[in-house]
Amino acid sequence: MTPMIEVADLWKVFGPRPERVVGSPLADLSRAELRERTGCVIAVRGVSFDVRPGEVFVVMGLSGSGKSTLVRCLTRLIEPTSGEIGIGGEPVRAMNPSRLRELRRRRVAMVFQHFGLLPHRSVLDNVAYGLEIQGRSRAERHRRAGETLALVGLEGHENQYPDQLSGGMQQRVGLARALATDPEVLLFDEPFSALDPLIRRDMQAEVRRLHGEVGKTLVFITHDLSEALSLGDRIAVLRDGALVQVGTPEELVGAPADSYVADFVRDVPRSDVLTLRWIMREPAPGERCEDEPLSQHTVIRDAVHRVLRAERPIPVVDGVRRVGVIDADRLLPALIGHHRQVPA
Repeated sequence: MTPMIEVADLWKVFGPRPERVVGSPLADLSRAELRERTGCVIAVRGVSFDVRPGEVFVVMGLSGSGKSTLVRCLTRLIEPTSGEIGIGGEPVRAMNPSRLRELRRRRVAMVFQHFGLLPHRSVLDNVAYGLEIQGRSRAERHRRAGETLALVGLEGHENQYPDQLSGGMQQRVGLARALATDPEVLLFDEPFSALDPLIRRDMQAEVRRLHGEVGKTLVFITHDLSEALSLGDRIAVLRDGALVQVGTPEELVGAPADSYVADFVRDVPRSDVLTLRWIMREPAPGERCEDEPLSQHTVIRDAVHRVLRAERPIPVVDGVRRVGVIDADRLLPALIGHHRQVPA
């Protein structure tokens, strides 16, 4: 499958003559030393990854890790220092200003932490704004904006103004505005950070629902691990501008690449993320098992009642092929978070 987004050896260095830092011994200096010697700061350091069509790709890191700079580099809202970016097979860094405007207007939309709604425009006209920039007729853009507001659960609020809405509703307007232009890619830069926890959870569920309905490619920036695990098909972990690990939520929790990632996922309930393939074992010679198997993709939490009630080990299968067995002795350590076996 051809990636929707391709990023290769991407660098962003802020400061005078940033190109001299890329790939040189200067890049190995600490941030303080580099700033003192050159006046430069490395925000993104040799990052490479692909995003598949229809995937939710989460970029996670602490404050200052470079994640917001990275997502802005994808459409050159921040100009990269070096490296390659492709969206839909087209090289972004080779685009002239006209083609770049088209990319931002039609193919890629962004949803920011600060909603950026126009206070003097109604909800309907805020959502229709991107379509207005595209030159669509008033009737067409209002029709499309109304459809998108219904999609995000704001039907009936078309004639209100942003200051009449709650924070969660304002963020839904921002989401509708991004969806209205029917982009191929949606970029989310910590869109829910300013919301209270309950509204934030509702908005995460809304993103999952909308993704299931419209199937766009999403790149989602967050510093919140639970949000990353909830939303991401794959997660990229950034540290000081460098990519530490890219993997599924299960891979990050089950096989962290280093102590930094391990510390990130330390408090995650492993039984809520890992599947049986991480804890199954080989059957003993001649061992009798239950008749009905479980898929190796079954989340540990979902297998608890079945395994604990079983009189014999339960076969674990990949399709129709038996790949192992699971019993209470393998299950219980995972429930209390101490089992760290990595599958072969």
